[in-house]
Amino acid sequence: MLSYDLNKMLYIIPADKHSPGDVSSILNAHPEVKFVSLVGIDIGGHDTDEKIPVEEFLADMEKFLKNGVQTDGSSVVLPKIAKLNNAKVDIIPDTTVNWFVDHNFNYPDPMTGLPVGTLRIPSSLIHNDSERVGSRVILRDAIKNFKEDLMDLLRENPYVFEYLDINSVDDIEKLVITAATELEFWVKTPDDDADREQLSTAQMLKEQYWKRTTGPVRTALEEVMLVLQKYGFNMEMGHKEVGGVKAKLGNSGNYDHVMEQLEIDWKYSSAIQAADNENQVKYVVRDIFRTYGLEVTFMAKPVEGVAGNGEHTHMGVAAKLKDGRMVNLFSPADLENEFLSPVGFGALMGLLKNYDVINPFVSSTNDSLNRLKPGYEAPVCTVTSLGHSAKMPSRNRTVLVGLVREIGNTMATRFELRSPNPKSNTYLVLAASYMAMLDGIKEALEHSKTPADLEKSISKAYGEKDFYLDTDRIYRSEKDVFDEYTEKERDEFFGKAPRTVWENIKAFDENPEKLDIFKRDDVMTDITLDSYREAIRAQWATELHDRIIPDTMDFVRACSKAHDDMDCVDYDRHYWEKIQRLRNQLGRDTLDEMCLLTRIKKALDRGDYDQASDMQIEMQAKVEELMNLYIIYKKNLF
Repeated sequence: MLSYDLNKMLYIIPADKHSPGDVSSILNAHPEVKFVSLVGIDIGGHDTDEKIPVEEFLADMEKFLKNGVQTDGSSVVLPKIAKLNNAKVDIIPDTTVNWFVDHNFNYPDPMTGLPVGTLRIPSSLIHNDSERVGSRVILRDAIKNFKEDLMDLLRENPYVFEYLDINSVDDIEKLVITAATELEFWVKTPDDDADREQLSTAQMLKEQYWKRTTGPVRTALEEVMLVLQKYGFNMEMGHKEVGGVKAKLGNSGNYDHVMEQLEIDWKYSSAIQAADNENQVKYVVRDIFRTYGLEVTFMAKPVEGVAGNGEHTHMGVAAKLKDGRMVNLFSPADLENEFLSPVGFGALMGLLKNYDVINPFVSSTNDSLNRLKPGYEAPVCTVTSLGHSAKMPSRNRTVLVGLVREIGNTMATRFELRSPNPKSNTYLVLAASYMAMLDGIKEALEHSKTPADLEKSISKAYGEKDFYLDTDRIYRSEKDVFDEYTEKERDEFFGKAPRTVWENIKAFDENPEKLDIFKRDDVMTDITLDSYREAIRAQWATELHDRIIPDTMDFVRACSKAHDDMDCVDYDRHYWEKIQRLRNQLGRDTLDEMCLLTRIKKALDRGDYDQASDMQIEMQAKVEELMNLYIIYKKNLF
């Protein structure tokens, strides 16, 4: 357990305490904070970390705050922007958000007895002293553009105030953009292999969800909640998720074979603060669970065949009025008879219409697309649910975008994007989503649409024309889209979901007109989009070539013959022949024919990404078949 006095530790320096005098006073009062780190976020979502001695920072703080520190931009993910011969990137502190202290729980400060801390300052990346780059900058500019353009739209389309609890645009002091994420993760004892069948059975029997935690998992989760509360994150709850099996108490008196899925939730913040908060939360979770000998993974699909880790992302828009009131711009004035205001309907329609170009920012890894498959409560269809009636809010967990409402609480109305995972780049997910929402709001308001008009639009039938939404699509369903539609119907009505990263990123090329929503006021420039596309392509190809294919080959080798020819039955021989045929197809070259794994590598080497993507899908199907056959085969042996 953590043996430190949590009440004596420093957790944040809030945004209103960033003057040199305030910062010096706070750090001098906490000598356990030994280092400062400026945290920039590249376009791949990776954060920088340096160890600047706090004495150096305090000695010339104004220079640090103004000029930051310089780094090698060619060594972070900024392709086509920072090159080997043009690599200068400065990391400039952001003084408008909270700064966090990152504690090293394994290293107590000899003088204070508290863990040595590093002050992590969220920062912007600037290339060649002029161009702001990276994920935080994109989100900052997206929110600025959203607020300015939405205010203009409200001013130019005053009819909308008939459906809001506001008299006119002149009553608005400012717009407030809010976001929050739910963080799911798996914890396990190191070197333990998952028993897929046990995990799958426990999930089907619903043995884990919201059950009482025990042993080191309980202690670590409770400490995480207490420490994060000290940061001011306003923790809402922590609980067990659907995945996992019961841990076993070993002869030593310690729990072993821990394999559990957890979720923690905290209060919403402004969009960029929400993304910064999530970044810090993950570090705290990892560090505390490791003190109990437990590994944490935020992978989207760490165990095939059981529930993956999601990170449902909530988004809202409100107006702070000059009289001090807060009004939710998504909520209608008549909450019991209408689902949403014109602003809310427009935002939802913008998300759905443009999701094929939002998705590359959401699901950018091989792992993320492994999660988005039918059967595990992960969304595969671009569709929403409003509820069966405005008077009775409901939650359909099979859709992409959920509408969250509470009768009697207008401020609760928001959208829940269910496709992100803990490895998604939240900065870019939020930026792309809000820019898409703005596109829909613009169309709805400029066409003077009422809530009734827009409810009819979003509820349109397949083949029905609309002023904004595509004709050959369905956008609303109150049904279970997994059980009540066939795969063919889902693909036809809601659009075919990408199966590989390459299929996903190709949406940029197939829908160039939709990319214009991101380019408004240069929120994302052509070079930014090209840089992101290249970053994701390179990551996909490299991981497939150098990690997934070797791991698959290891699995093929592991599916070895386990029966004795002199002591077996026809059943064993039958299944082994099937297994051996698949093993050869996947991993064994002959003089006349290359195996599938070799052909994928060759396609990647020559840049034939369409073929590599198609063969990746074939590989996944054969590996799944091999895995299932080998389980059947082994069960008959004794």
